[in-house]
This record gives sequence, structure tokens and C-alpha cells, in this order.
Amino acid sequence: QVQLVESGGGLVQPGGSLRLSCAASGNIFSAYAMGWYRQAPGKQRELVGTISRGGNTNYADSVKGRFTISRDNAKNTMYLQMNSLKPDDTAVYYCNAAFLVSSLGRGGYWGQGTQVTVSS
Repeated sequence: QVQLVESGGGLVQPGGSLRLSCAASGNIFSAYAMGWYRQAPGKQRELVGTISRGGNTNYADSVKGRFTISRDNAKNTMYLQMNSLKPDDTAVYYCNAAFLVSSLGRGGYWGQGTQVTVSS
């Protein structure tokens, strides 16, 4: 099993930046594809982006060019660098781990989430 803990959320003004972290413990972190998802109040959970075991990334159109996902296998941690934040980015952000990128969002392991609020 894998235990995931997100951190780094908070309140930020529009145009600002935040970096979220997802720390993993348990089985070998490098064996998992990872993803970031978010859920805003009253909306369904949606994909932010994914990173494969080999480091290939994929992003939702809404965050392309503003968000960057990375992973440090030595630290068992995935990151989400968020720049040029907008009020529409306000949500609870979750990390997800699965053996296959195609399985992300539908299963695997989930963290408890961290709140990101973009507001002036």
C-alpha cells in the first residue's frame, strides 16, 4: 500500500503562486504513476495533470502553461507548482497514485487533500 499526504495549500491572491507537495510512504514510490486532481465546491473532481514513472507529464487544458508537475523519487514526493493562479483554481487538491497512468483518477491510492483558495 501507499499512504499519501498533501501539503502546501493556502490562501493566495490572483496572479500568485503556490507549490503543493504530495509525500508518499509505503511501497516503492518510483513504481507508481502519479496525478493531481481537484474538486471545487459543487463540482465533480477533475484532472489537473499526471506524471508517469518515467517523468512524462500531461496537463488539463485549463492549467497548461501555468502549472508544472514534478517528482523526486529520492524524496518520495511529487510536486505541483502553480503560477498565475486564478479564482477558478480554488479547490481541494488531491494526489493520486496508481501503477498505470491509465488507472489514475479511477483507483489506486488517494491523499486527504489540501485546500487552495485564490481570492483577493
